Amino acid sequence: MSSDNTSASAVAKDLLTPVLSANWGDADSYTLDGYRRHGGYRGLGKALAMDPDELIAYVKAAGLRGRGGAGFPTGMKWQFIPQGDDKPHYLVVNADESEPGTCKDIPLLYANPHSLIEGIVIACHAIRSSHAFIYLRGEVVPVLRRLHAAVAEAYAAGYVGKDALGPGKDLELVVHAGAGAYICGEETALLDSLEGRRGQPRLRPPFPAIAGLYASPTVVNNVESIASVPAIIDRGKDWFTSMGSEKSAGFTLYSLSGHVARPGQYEAPLGITLRQLLELGGGMRPGHRLKFWTPGGSSTPLLTEEHLDVALDYEGVAGAGSMLGTKALQCFDETTCVVRAVTRWTEFYAHESCGKCTPCREGTYWLVQLMRDLEAGKGSMADLEKLLDIADNINGKSFCALGDGAAAPIMSSLKHFREEYEQHVTGGGCPFDPAKSTVWADDRDATQEVNA
Repeated sequence: MSSDNTSASAVAKDLLTPVLSANWGDADSYTLDGYRRHGGYRGLGKALAMDPDELIAYVKAAGLRGRGGAGFPTGMKWQFIPQGDDKPHYLVVNADESEPGTCKDIPLLYANPHSLIEGIVIACHAIRSSHAFIYLRGEVVPVLRRLHAAVAEAYAAGYVGKDALGPGKDLELVVHAGAGAYICGEETALLDSLEGRRGQPRLRPPFPAIAGLYASPTVVNNVESIASVPAIIDRGKDWFTSMGSEKSAGFTLYSLSGHVARPGQYEAPLGITLRQLLELGGGMRPGHRLKFWTPGGSSTPLLTEEHLDVALDYEGVAGAGSMLGTKALQCFDETTCVVRAVTRWTEFYAHESCGKCTPCREGTYWLVQLMRDLEAGKGSMADLEKLLDIADNINGKSFCALGDGAAAPIMSSLKHFREEYEQHVTGGGCPFDPAKSTVWADDRDATQEVNA
C-alpha cells in the first residue's frame, strides 16, 4: 500500500468515535463485569445525585436527538411528561427493529445490553418512573436470552429493583417479546401490543406523554437513544456536543450494508459522509460502482452517487430530499435493478400494513400489483403515472408513517431512475440479470472464464 493510501486510511479511522461499540470485541462485553470494567454504571451514580428536572435539562442541553428515525430531541420528550399528576409514569424502550436494512439496535443489545439498562435507570429517575419496559422483537431469541440475563444481573447488583432510584424508590424492568409485526415499531401500536391488544396505531392526540401505556404518561424511546445517555452523563455534555454538528450533536451507529467490501456497524459523529464511510468499509465491491443507496433504511427516499458528500445528519439528509432515519446505509451497485429492489420493499410494506386505514391498506396492495407487472415487463407507460398517483394518495394521508415509508422508495426511484422503469415497459421485461447482483456473482464469472 502506498504512503498516500495509508495516510488516507488513517484519516478515515480518526473519524470513528466508538462509544457504544467500543468494547464489542471483548469476549465478555455483554456481562455486568465486562461493562463495569470499562466504566459502566459510573454515569448512573452522577445521574441519581441530580434532581430529575436538572437531569432532563442536562440531556436537553446536550442535544441528544432520538436515534429511532425522526430525530426528536430526547430531553424535550422527557420534559413533556406532566409532574405532580398522581399517575404512574412509564418508560418504554422500542427494540422492535425490523425495517429492511436497519440493523443497529439488535447488535447493540447483543453485545452491550447493560448500556441500555443503565440508560433506562437514568431515564426513569428523570421522568419519575418506577416501571420500565423493553419491547424486543421476538424472533431474535439469542438477544432475548442475553437481555434477560443482563436484567437479572442488574437486579442482583441492585441497579434495578428495590430502592434502585433511592430509598423507597423501586424500579421494575420488564422485557417483553413481541410477536413479529413491523407495525409495532410505531410507538402507539407498540403500546397497544404491550397492553395485550392487536398492534395498531392510535389516533393522536392524546399523545403518549399524556395518555400512553395504560392511559398514563409514557415516554417511548429507541434503544440507541437511551443507551447513549450514560456516556453523556459520565463524560459531560460538552464532550458530546464536541462531536457532530450544531443541530445534530454527538455520535451514532451507521449500519453499512449491501454491495460494500466490509459491511458492518461504523460508529461516527453525525455529519460524516457516505464517501468517508465507504472508504472505511473498503469501498464498493471490487470492479463495481455505487448506483443508489438509502440513508435511513428502506422507508427513506433513496439517493444516488451524486449525494456521496451529503452530511449524514438530520439537516443534511433532509436538504438532499431524504431522511436520516435509522442510519441504515444500504448501498447498491450498477448490477442492481432499481425496479426489482423497490418491488421487494413494496411487497414488505403491503404485507406489514396493519389494515387500519384505507390509504395504506388499499394503496400498498395496488402498488405491489403495478410494481410486479412493471418488473415482469407487463406494465405500460400509464402505469408510471398511476404509481405516482397512488403513492401521493398514501403519502401523508395514512394513519401512521408506514404509508409514507411505502411511498418514499417509489416516488424517489421514479425521480432518479425513470428511464429504467421505461426500459421495463419498452423492452418487455427486466434488462438486468438478477444473478449479477449476488455476492457470489464475481466468483462465478471468474470460474467460468477459467473453465473457458
